[in-house]
This record gives sequence, C-alpha cells and structure tokens, in this order.
Amino acid sequence: MTPTESPVASITPAPRERVRVFDTTLRDGEQAPGFSMTRAQKLRIAQALAELGVDIVEAGFPQASDGDFASVQAIAREIRSATICALARCQRGDIETAARALEPAVRGRIHVFIATSPLHREHKLGMSREQVVAAAVAGVRRAKELCDDVEFSAEDAMRTEPDYLAEVFSAVVEAGATTLNVPDTVGYITPAEMFERIGFLRTHVRGIERAVLSVHCHDDLGMAVANSLAAVAAGARQVECTLTGIGERAGNAALEEVAMALKTRAELFGVDTGLRTPRLYPAARLLAQLTGQPIPRNKAVVGDNAFAHESGIHQHGMLKHRGTYEIMRPEDVGFARSQLVLGKHSGRHALRERLASLGHTPDEAALDQIFTRFKSLADKKREVFDSDLEALALGRDAEAQGPWRIVHLHAASHLGGSASASVRLQREDGVMASEAAIGDGPVDATLRAIGRAVGQDFELVDFQIRALSEGGDAQGQATLGVRHAGRELHGRGVSTDIVEAAALAALEIANRIERSKPDKAARAAANHA
Repeated sequence: MTPTESPVASITPAPRERVRVFDTTLRDGEQAPGFSMTRAQKLRIAQALAELGVDIVEAGFPQASDGDFASVQAIAREIRSATICALARCQRGDIETAARALEPAVRGRIHVFIATSPLHREHKLGMSREQVVAAAVAGVRRAKELCDDVEFSAEDAMRTEPDYLAEVFSAVVEAGATTLNVPDTVGYITPAEMFERIGFLRTHVRGIERAVLSVHCHDDLGMAVANSLAAVAAGARQVECTLTGIGERAGNAALEEVAMALKTRAELFGVDTGLRTPRLYPAARLLAQLTGQPIPRNKAVVGDNAFAHESGIHQHGMLKHRGTYEIMRPEDVGFARSQLVLGKHSGRHALRERLASLGHTPDEAALDQIFTRFKSLADKKREVFDSDLEALALGRDAEAQGPWRIVHLHAASHLGGSASASVRLQREDGVMASEAAIGDGPVDATLRAIGRAVGQDFELVDFQIRALSEGGDAQGQATLGVRHAGRELHGRGVSTDIVEAAALAALEIANRIERSKPDKAARAAANHA
C-alpha cells in the first residue's frame, strides 16, 4: 500500500446476501379469475421471467390437468436459466406426476405442501397433528427420491401453532427438504407478527441451517409486500411473489414491489435479488396484454402513474431535481422516462418544458396567452395531449384539428391469413387520398393504409386499448405510439369500434406530422428568395 492510498479504498466490500425470487405467476397467479393462460402464453411469460432473472419459476400444478402437465413440461424443456418448479400435494401420485413433468428441466424443483393449521387439519383434512407430520415427511421423502431440490410448504402456516409448525419443519428438513416455505395463505398476518414468527422458526427448527426459509404472502388485508419485507428483515432468504401481484382472491405479493423495495432501501435490508429490474415493466406489460387485464394506472412501480406528475408544485420540483418527488429512476424499472402529465393542476414551468420538447419556444407574452387557453382547455379535458399543445402553440382550435379527416374506413381480418384495410381521407383544402394495405392485423393494416394516404412513414411501437365504460356499446380508447423521423409520437382515438379508435389515433399522429411541416407558400417564398 502506498503512503497516500486509503486503507478503506483497498478493502473489497462484503457481498450482500442473496434473496431468491420465486415467481408463481404461472401457478398461483394463473389460478385467479380472469388470468387463465394458454400453454403458449405461459411459455412467453416464463421466457420473460427468465429474462428478468427470476431464480425459480413455479410453472404449474401438473396433477391438476393434462394442460397443466403439458405447460410445465414445455417450460421445463425451453427455459434453461432458471429453476423450474412444479407443485404437488403430499400424495405419491401428485409427486410422481410432477417429477415426470420436470424431466426435461436443467434444474427442477418439486414443491410439496400440506395444510398445518388447526382449522385446516379439522375441517379440510380430517387429520391429527401426528398424521399431518407423517404425511409431510412421506411426501418430502418421495420427492427427494425423484429430485434433489425439494421445497416444503405448510399451508396456512401463519394460523398454525408456532411450536407445532417448528415440529413439522424440523421433521421435513430431516427428510430432505431444502427450502421451507411459510405461507400466509389467507393474508391474515401483520408485519410485526411475521418478523416475530420468522425469528422463532430460525431459533426453534432443528437443522434450519440446512434449508432456506421462504415466505408466500397473500394480500387480503393489503399487507403482502410489507409482510414479505418483514420476513426478509428477519432472515428469510426466498420470497414467493407474482408479476403485478396477481393471484387467488386479492392476490400475492407483487414481485416488482418487493424487488424495488429491496433495491431502493438496500441500506436497510442489506440484500440483493439479482433481478434485471429494467425488465420489470416490459414483463408486467406482457402479462397484461396476454391476459387482457390492464395494469391499474396507480399500480406501484409499473403503473402508468408511477412516474407521472400533474401537480404544478410537483412538476416544478421535478424540473429542478427529479429526486424531489421520485425515489426510483423510471429507467431502473423499464420506463423510458418520467412523465409530466399536463392537466388542470399543471403550471407554467411544465407547459414551457413540454412546448420546448415539441419544438415551440414562445416568448413570455405568447406563453401567457397559450397558458390562459391551456387552462381553459384543461378544465374541459381530463388530460391535455401533445396534439392539443401544438394546436395551442400554432393558434389553432385544439378541438378542431386537421388538416386530414377520415371519409371512409374498411378493415377486415382473415382467419389464418393477413388483415386488410382501405381508407379514404380528405384534406381541409378538398384534396382526397385513398389507399389500401395489408398487415398483421386490422390495426396494423389500417395504420399502413393511413401512412400511405398521407405520404408518411411511421413504425408502430406501442398499441393499447382501454375501455372507457362498461357494456356491449362501451367506448374504447386506443393509444398508439409510432416512431417517425427519429421521434416517438403518440396519438389517441375514441370509438365503440376499436379499429376506428386506432384509425383516429393514427390520424391524430399524421395530422401532427403534417402540421409541423412549413406551409407551401412559406417554402416557395424561401426558395424564391
């Protein structure tokens, strides 16, 4: 060491302890009403989880159905970077079926379970304490004969007598279990109780040093994530969770919330997950698209509002320093950037910033006029979009944007083939333009046809549909994101027909591009000069 070298700088920081992430989106999550998936969809989610860096993917319950067996087997065959887990009751047939489904896996895990609480023992199982211990031990031993990696779950563990729970866990560790899962099956426990219970088990389970303690928390009282974090603080080193918290009843602990809490408060927990967190938002979006269940706007970490700010005070702070109102970087979870949403609560600073990003830099007097009209418009609309702002900056009526409008639209899908669309547009000067196109679906075909009609080339990068009301005649809002000339532009359209809504969104983008061009007279004058 040189005389000037700091002794502290030469010390390598001790590595943080690893918390394993056990994802059960495809098992517990898929059991929730509205979240059923096909085998192909399950495989896509499993691939997304592997890309995210999840340690264990619980692929399903093979004994439940032939479809579940096939899904687990397909995932075991295709996913090579994560441990693939299959659930089984402490019954010989379940366990052997799970082992067969896991045969193609590079790393497999059999997850056996039996209920241990007095309520379940009496009313569901009709078994004594001794019978439950015997069944648990027999199940773990049979699983161990077929797979080196065996997890045991004591269903309804948090309503089980602590001494008896420790007795069951001690017995299954002796039988060969390598992971001991402590489920809060009905979301009953509180964080303080969870912390105490994990500490009790670490002290009273014989052979606990040979196993990993895990928790599986449900959200019936809204504390699944808090309970999972309390367990980690007490020494649990595996957390079972699901993307966006889907699962039975109120759901499970949300993977993205647990992951970002451990990362954001690393100084408090002192652990790492090993997850590639920028993959969180794409994985959550994929789940929403495949299941047709949208992510709530106010969902922590991955909701559209997670990094969106409308209040003028918040926006002003964000423009000065993002740390004023954000504890995470949006890029760290997969968002492109924070979003300053313009609405009736927004101020001049955010308006000026957004106008500048759109290429408009009005002086103070002009900004005053735009701001006055912006506030008037914001009182009528829930959110003011970029197209509205451009219209205000150009002195146009934000409610009557052009120059193109749709005169005719026809789109058709062909089973087993491509889709087609034809459009006829009229410009405000009377010029008509008609085009047709084929695409991967009616929306893609419509977008291509509109692009050809107006002479623009834009690439679809995002498409979302959201119902604005309920019933068969409900209106849907289509949101399109396209890339044009190196810029990403967004448009929105509303209709009871989702293809028409998408066409209106595409037309909004086309009109924005058209309005951004210098007018012909100005170009001619410039050329003449």
